[in-house]
Order: sequence, then structure tokens, then C-alpha cells
Amino acid sequence: MNLLSLKVAFAAAVALSLSACVSLDERKAPSAPTVVTTVSPAAQQAEAERVAAVRASPAWSFQGRVAISKGKNGGNGRIDWQQQAQGYVVELSAPVTRQSWKLTGDSQHQGGRLEGLEGGTREGEDAQQVLLEATGWDIPVNQLPEWVRGLVADAAPAGLIERDGDGRPRRVRQLGWEIQYLDWYPADAGRPVLPRRIEAVNGDAKVRLVVDSWVLASP
Repeated sequence: MNLLSLKVAFAAAVALSLSACVSLDERKAPSAPTVVTTVSPAAQQAEAERVAAVRASPAWSFQGRVAISKGKNGGNGRIDWQQQAQGYVVELSAPVTRQSWKLTGDSQHQGGRLEGLEGGTREGEDAQQVLLEATGWDIPVNQLPEWVRGLVADAAPAGLIERDGDGRPRRVRQLGWEIQYLDWYPADAGRPVLPRRIEAVNGDAKVRLVVDSWVLASP
């Protein structure tokens, strides 16, 4: 099977298998935080403390639901993200069909390995490139560990950062993507405030994420 056929087959498999999964029900979602022009000093301090607490956690994970689309193609699925320092393991699965894909990578060294593909495992020196060549999806996976935690990635300057009244990022433009933070989990039992609903758009590519649970290791 050539590369183009592999991409088409993978996209079709994702669309068919993930379409059977639980959808992201936005009807129960609260209104997104309002963008403000001025953030109070107290809110700025609280956000600085949140960012420091999030960055201080050496290991973290979340489970949730994700909807991925590229043009007219897309579907919904479960996502399980495990992070240890710069290394990550991301599993995307369709509970009904039991199909799954696993991406293993390292944000520092950027190498990646993608399993679950027809034709066998793909790996290379850049996880983003591995994903692009195998699926046709150009997603900055090495920046996602920061974005999903409500942080601005260090890899490149942000073109825009808008904040809500609590000083948290509400809309960020970076590396061609616009990331919107639509809902947050409050701090709980020593865990800092973390995103619950995120939407990211780059052209006709769109990713929507609802986090069902967060786990952060103690510093």
C-alpha cells in the first residue's frame, strides 16, 4: 500500500470507527468565560501561581473525549494522555469497535512512534512528521502537552493571548493554531485549576477536547 492509500485508509478507519463513540455533548456545557481587556493584579498573581504549580508537576495524565475533523472528515473518540517529564503516550480509542491508536513521543527530542496503523508501526525523529506522513494530520503534538494544561507553548511567540477575568488564557494564537479555553476545573485537593473544554482550529482542521478527569503528581 502506498503512502497516499495509507492516509486515505487511516482517515476512513478513524471516521468510521470513531463515529460510533460517545459524542461531545455541548448542550450541558456552561457559557465560555468572557474575554476581558484588563486583568486585576490579584488575578494576575493567581494565574502566575497556577502556571507555576502546573509546570512544577513532574508527571500528569488525563482522560476524556476528543472530536477531530479535517474538512468533511472526522469523528469522536476516547483519549487517554500519560505524560512523564517530556515523554508522552497518547491513546485514542473507539470503545464500540475496540480499535485504538497509540502515539508515543518526546517533546524535547521530538521522536515519535505511531502504533495501530494498517501496514504496521511508523516511527521517526519527529513525532509531528510521523503523524503527518501516516495520517495527513499536521498537528503540533510536541506543543500539545502545554496547550492542554492551559499554558502558552515555549516553542514560538504567541500571536495573541486574550484572558478571562481570572487571568487565565481564554484565546491563544500560536504556530498557526487558535486555541480557545471554554471551561475550567476549579482547584481541588492541592490540584491547580486546569482546563475542562478546549477547542483548537487551524484552517479546516479542528480539535475539540472535553477532559473528564485530571491526575497530577506531587512535585
